[in-house]
Amino acid sequence: MINVMIIDDSAVVRQTISEILSGEPDIKVIATASDPYDAAEKLKHLVPDVIILDIEMPRMDGLTFLKKLMSQHPLPVIICSSKAEEGSQNVFQAMQFGAVDIIQKPKVGTKQFIEDSRVMISDAVRAAHMTQVKKLSPNKIHTVAPKLTADVIMPMPSHTINIDTTESVVAIGASTGGTEALRVLLEKLPIDCPGIVIVQHMPEHFTAAFAARLNGICQVNVREAEDNDSVLRGRVLIAPGNKHLLLKRAGARYYVEVKTGPLVSRHRPSVDVLFRSTARYAGKNAIGVIMTGMGDDGAKGMLEMKESGAYNIAQDEASCVVFGMPKEAIKLGAVDKILPLEEIADHIIRKSNTM
Repeated sequence: MINVMIIDDSAVVRQTISEILSGEPDIKVIATASDPYDAAEKLKHLVPDVIILDIEMPRMDGLTFLKKLMSQHPLPVIICSSKAEEGSQNVFQAMQFGAVDIIQKPKVGTKQFIEDSRVMISDAVRAAHMTQVKKLSPNKIHTVAPKLTADVIMPMPSHTINIDTTESVVAIGASTGGTEALRVLLEKLPIDCPGIVIVQHMPEHFTAAFAARLNGICQVNVREAEDNDSVLRGRVLIAPGNKHLLLKRAGARYYVEVKTGPLVSRHRPSVDVLFRSTARYAGKNAIGVIMTGMGDDGAKGMLEMKESGAYNIAQDEASCVVFGMPKEAIKLGAVDKILPLEEIADHIIRKSNTM
């Protein structure tokens, strides 16, 4: 059982998240707190496995509490925020202080919206718990929602598309721990690197601020992808939160399609969707990279990339926050090279120069 504490000044938010998590057989909300002072008192008597933390709160803000917690008694912390446009720097500063993930505050919506929130929030809790407990009990059985494949967004092609360009493309997938891992990778890339498309599991609104932050510290141009954006050398396109990203090609020009649709492999955006489209439209001209994250999103898509002639890289276990996604791709035989995070950028450049 994963024990959770929720810290948020909104009683409605505390109740909503508690209700969402109460339907999960392996998760239990053991405490809620209206602010960090209230939380500190409760932490004297109980120790949760995961904390869900708001940033903007009275008396003490979430960032200050997070710094104190991580310096005195580190626990996996998930940041829960409503939007990134306001206070986005605080969100990413929280990640630097040790928060392991970001989730969107749940809000009133359609039945499907609530179900999607349940899937994503509960999976974020499980992923956060994995950052501390590496080995799950084999006796623990999770009852989860059906997991759709990339077929619902892009059916498996009946034929191979001819590749009439030699321009290489890099497709990257990441989840828990990926925001910091992507910073490390992208900072090392030169301005003339191959065009890059990325799926990082992240809520709606956060990806634009994340891309802007990376753009300010990297040589390459980093932006949130928009429908029909061209994939060019020195440009990095990051899938918008809550939208799938597909690589497409018209003649020798690569571009992206941004579209809505159901969760795939329990995620939107999904790495499997990006990797399948890359397999179809880039084939042997593609380099795939799968990075830190829980679950198996991207594993099947990476196998499709390999079968189409792509070269695939997985981040190694020692440098991953959670070695879930790379591990599953490796198990399928979809990976050509396993590398520490610090070596991936150089290997991408060397490989692209020989393709």
